[in-house]
Amino acid sequence: MKDKGKFKKLESKRLEYGYTYQQMADMLGVCKSYYWQLEHNNRRLYYDLAHRIAAIFNLKPDDIFYDDFLK
Repeated sequence: MKDKGKFKKLESKRLEYGYTYQQMADMLGVCKSYYWQLEHNNRRLYYDLAHRIAAIFNLKPDDIFYDDFLK
């Protein structure tokens, strides 16, 4: 996992749906700072959480995260 950067598609989807960091955190059952760290790639993203995030947007985890892991 890279040290810097963002999951750009995740941020884009969150903004497209009009969700705040807090709303995403609430839907995932994590604190706001934990979610922010995930989106900014400062925390390790586990498959279970990637799956739960993708489900919020009716997508597969690869639809959101695959391109960012290729870089």
